[in-house]
Amino acid sequence: MTVTRSIILFVVAALFEIGGAWLVWQGLREHKGWLWVGAGVIALGIYGVFATLQPDANFGRILAAYGGVFVAGSLAWGMIVDGFRPDRWDVVGALICLAGVGVIMYAPR
Repeated sequence: MTVTRSIILFVVAALFEIGGAWLVWQGLREHKGWLWVGAGVIALGIYGVFATLQPDANFGRILAAYGGVFVAGSLAWGMIVDGFRPDRWDVVGALICLAGVGVIMYAPR
């Protein structure tokens, strides 16, 4: 259950961080306004809350592993929300990052 909970927390954190960054991007780069930016800042703060809920108590480990989730999640977000089509190297890179997440977080200690 701990691994499942951890994975769910990573996914939820990714939705808030990537979504928050996307909202800020839309507000500033796409000129959608400060409401979008504000919503993005709030979402980024919520991401930070979800990161603290990970079962592992080591900040460095959590953030290092989350980096891999962020890479894969950002590509997925781009595909779903912005119509981005990753090439094979994007996919290979994301899979390498996710393998790193597995080693960092879930390898026997």
